[in-house]
Amino acid sequence: MSPENTNLTLRSTINADGTLELRLAEEPLPALAPGEVRVRMEAAPVNPSDMGLLLASADLATASSTGGGKQKRLSAELLNRKTRPFEGRIGLPLRVGNEGTGTVVEAAPDAAHMLGRQVAIFGGAMFACYRTIAAKECLIVPAGVPAPMRASLFVNPLTALAMVETMRMEGHGALVHTAAASSLGQMLIKICKSDDIDLVNIVRGEQQVAVLNALGARYVIDSSALDFNAQLRAAVAKTRATIAFDAIGGGRMTNILLQAMEASELRFSPSYSLYGSDVPKQVYIYGSLDLTQTGLDRNYGYAWSVGSFLITHFLKRAGEDVRTRLLSRISREYDSTFATHFSRQIHLTDLLDPVVLEGLMQKKTGDKYLVLFDGL
Repeated sequence: MSPENTNLTLRSTINADGTLELRLAEEPLPALAPGEVRVRMEAAPVNPSDMGLLLASADLATASSTGGGKQKRLSAELLNRKTRPFEGRIGLPLRVGNEGTGTVVEAAPDAAHMLGRQVAIFGGAMFACYRTIAAKECLIVPAGVPAPMRASLFVNPLTALAMVETMRMEGHGALVHTAAASSLGQMLIKICKSDDIDLVNIVRGEQQVAVLNALGARYVIDSSALDFNAQLRAAVAKTRATIAFDAIGGGRMTNILLQAMEASELRFSPSYSLYGSDVPKQVYIYGSLDLTQTGLDRNYGYAWSVGSFLITHFLKRAGEDVRTRLLSRISREYDSTFATHFSRQIHLTDLLDPVVLEGLMQKKTGDKYLVLFDGL
């Protein structure tokens, strides 16, 4: 397959009967517009943010695949065959994959300087053999860097950096992060250590505590420990952290974080107030490891807020200058602060295999998949 003819891209479709279909679609490549380049894809990570678009609420116990190679397809039933949450995408064959890397093999005349460049790219539709994109959206990576080292330079690195930027922009001095043993969490630890920022890390077991301690994390708290609340409150009080980024989403974690922040700030309040501390406390939910409702007791005064956090929304709000500055840091530290370890390498057709998808849905810390495009 070459840039002169067709592309092979993964499509995810929800049907009106409550079923999901994944398939590989052969499609003609579009003509290049001014400023665009064609990237031959070499690798793309499978991020948690990819899974919602890829599978929606598919019950993988009902999944089956047919055919082989480019004709391979997978079908599965949505949970209880409920389509209402997905009304906006019924019948639409959506492209999947947030980021990836490859080599520029074709360029518009005004982007000819990009030919042959190795680049990292971001913006959807990356689970494909080729991706057409504006040259200005490409992050150029030094020649000779292996594909796995440049495949994941946008979603996690930018999100980690954006958390620190948000902390600063909103006037906070330290932060809390949950599910902190993730690839993103380990990047955040390195950023905060380099920038001399206090960071409270919450993990889910003694093994993860050991991993983060080995990275030099100062505050690491095991949420499964009997004295978790006491440890958290002590760390928050010591750091005066008043902003948190929560990857869990559902359950009680957001509530626990706000309670710890309020308890800390009350210790420093000069006088009693019926309305609690007047220091703003913020929790941003950026993940859904727990799909249940987010429970809030509202017993932490009136100076608090809970919101959602998404890197694309942040970049729009922060502006081009901030985006350029963050990407510049990523390009300098791609093999250190922002290095990603992949535990499994798969191919495009493997994303239509129920067994592989079951493994991806486990969302185990450290179990990160990389799609390679050197064969189907």
